[in-house]
Amino acid sequence: MTRRLRTGVLISGRGSNMSALIEAAGRPDFAAEIVLVLSDWPDAAGLVAARAAGVTAKAIDYRCFSAREAFETELHGQLAGAGIELVCLAGFMRILSPKLVERWSGRILNIHPSLLPELRGLHTHERALAEGRREHGCTVHFVSAELDAGPIVAQARVPVLPGDDADTLASRVLHEEHRIYPLALEAVARKLLAAERPAI
Repeated sequence: MTRRLRTGVLISGRGSNMSALIEAAGRPDFAAEIVLVLSDWPDAAGLVAARAAGVTAKAIDYRCFSAREAFETELHGQLAGAGIELVCLAGFMRILSPKLVERWSGRILNIHPSLLPELRGLHTHERALAEGRREHGCTVHFVSAELDAGPIVAQARVPVLPGDDADTLASRVLHEEHRIYPLALEAVARKLLAAERPAI
């Protein structure tokens, strides 16, 4: 059987991008397999969806830890214990410390709802509308110590239409997120797997 990269997904909510990744990884020729989903929120609907898809899903309630370092120690332990080789953030609402990012350098992906480097941070749809932008979109990028600033893997663009509000724009962007995140994951996984093979 062809080796596939063991991948974990971190979520905080419904996990719609997580579900798109799980669905794509259901193909036997996909370069990554989703083997673990972790949430910082015990009531996250995505945990239920992951389990329904046959993926191990656990909550690490951030409220149970006195400091971010203790929370991240547990998070790293769960990922390492499951043999995770690549991590995908999918609506994970915790900002990771530089220390944890360094430990997983080159092996954490995130999807952000804007055309980075524009509109880093939160409320991107509202800001795109307030600024009168004609184009918006989403970006898959490697996570770096600086927020929303890591190397870009893939982007998709959508038009901002007359009459758009934040919800309609978000819905159009989300459709593209579900399309490009699996493509980006597979591309990165294939590259990492290829790097394991000795040169001839």
